[in-house]
Amino acid sequence: MFVMDVSGQLQQLSWLESTQQWILFWAEPIIQCQVYAFCGAFGLCNQQALPFCSCIRGFEPRSSGNWELNDYSAGCARKTPLQCENHNQTTGDPDEFVMLSNLADYNSSARDLYVKVPASVLNPKRSKRQLWIILVLAVSLTAISSAAIIWWMWVRKLKRKGEDLISFDFNNKSTQQGLVLKKGAEKGRNKAMELPLFSFSSVFAATNNFTASNKLGEGGFGPVYKGSLLNGQLVAVKRLSRKSGQGWEELKNEAVLIAKLQHKNLVKLLGCCIEGDEKILIYEYLPNKSLDNFLFDPVAHGVIDWTTRIHIIEGIVQGLLYLHQYSRLQIIHRDLKASNILLDKDMNPKISDFGMARIFCGNGSQATNRIVGTYGYMSPEYALEGLFSIKSDVFSFGVLLLEILSGKKNTGFYHSDSLNLIGYAWDLWKSNRALELMDPILGDTPPANVLLGYINIALLCVQESAADRPTMPDVVSMFNKEIALLPSPKRPAFSFVRGMENLGSSNRKPEICSVNDMTVSILEAR
Repeated sequence: MFVMDVSGQLQQLSWLESTQQWILFWAEPIIQCQVYAFCGAFGLCNQQALPFCSCIRGFEPRSSGNWELNDYSAGCARKTPLQCENHNQTTGDPDEFVMLSNLADYNSSARDLYVKVPASVLNPKRSKRQLWIILVLAVSLTAISSAAIIWWMWVRKLKRKGEDLISFDFNNKSTQQGLVLKKGAEKGRNKAMELPLFSFSSVFAATNNFTASNKLGEGGFGPVYKGSLLNGQLVAVKRLSRKSGQGWEELKNEAVLIAKLQHKNLVKLLGCCIEGDEKILIYEYLPNKSLDNFLFDPVAHGVIDWTTRIHIIEGIVQGLLYLHQYSRLQIIHRDLKASNILLDKDMNPKISDFGMARIFCGNGSQATNRIVGTYGYMSPEYALEGLFSIKSDVFSFGVLLLEILSGKKNTGFYHSDSLNLIGYAWDLWKSNRALELMDPILGDTPPANVLLGYINIALLCVQESAADRPTMPDVVSMFNKEIALLPSPKRPAFSFVRGMENLGSSNRKPEICSVNDMTVSILEAR
């Protein structure tokens, strides 16, 4: 089905029979500046700037409140009205002005456009009163400079209040060295991205002194605590551990990226705390914690039935599709796994932990000497060569999909002929016994053809060659196809134990062994 939303964007929706829901498959235009009149009358759209819309010279936002909410449809209005006492009627019609819409700022050469503005905009005349004000300010500046320095040093020692803001600007070189702090952002200023800055004392009180009873869990970044703000809002507080292998760069990276992303299947960042050695991120609180608590916990294992699992899978797909194709910045997560999928009270999945994520341009791959991620979810080209692309996330999604379908952990699963869950799934697929992969607790609920289709898609995602793996738009399309129309998967990566292929088959049943997760960072010399 094709629909057009209020902004003029054409969308293609596909009906998913298994869940009775419409799924976004394709949208055009993808770039916001290509949407007609996105910035309104006399607005100028620049895809490389944040925010995208600005007013041409001599104009200002018609509704500053709406612009603060990223609604630019009202466009811009003149700061100073034109003086039009003289009406030219030589042609029989008086002179008049028309509105300009759909303007965009291009780096390359384009056709020149001239807009009539009052002379005061180009060459403002200063009144005597303005000159006196400038003179007084110039004299006063010298007298109070020393007092200003003392005041600035005093303010630094004060506890920062909730109205403090952290500004992240990708075009500002200073952010490469650290975060730029500013207090009480000026209205009308071109802001890149701002987050509330919480004082450490308020976070300390919200978590009840970081008591152990409020601890929700712990990851590579550090412990996560449940907290309650003064207004009663529940939050999740992620505190950087001093012993953590992750640090300032990961925290800044996560804050910058999540603040720029808005999607129902991505965790929402509420603010942060930077005070002394304390580095803390504050998120929305999700009462059902992470997906791994349900998949791999013997007690909670039976809570997620087949319908819930399908709902979770679809949410993860939509979140990844947004990151790879529909967000302002193309993002590669690089650490997608069950423990990084959080669940709200309605079991809606939200992708979290963007400390290792990277902005990506194009459809190729990039190389890095610093390999980070979790073994068992990392694609072979990334784990072995440091090459990552959107197909790296697709591989991680394939592993996660197998875990959701089987209820077994990839790195905690052992079979005599297989290295892990991927290898076991591949062996079952080759021997036409793929249905045995299904989590036994699901019983006869999943239709066989649907389950086989999901396993087929998962194996396509974990193929050894990145070129053979589908993209996330391809995955969305596959979920709406019959299994007979799906391509056959090739041999996946990390699917067997070397040296054991010729030992023959074994009648031993799969076993679950104890394997600890490990998030690694490998530094290599150039």
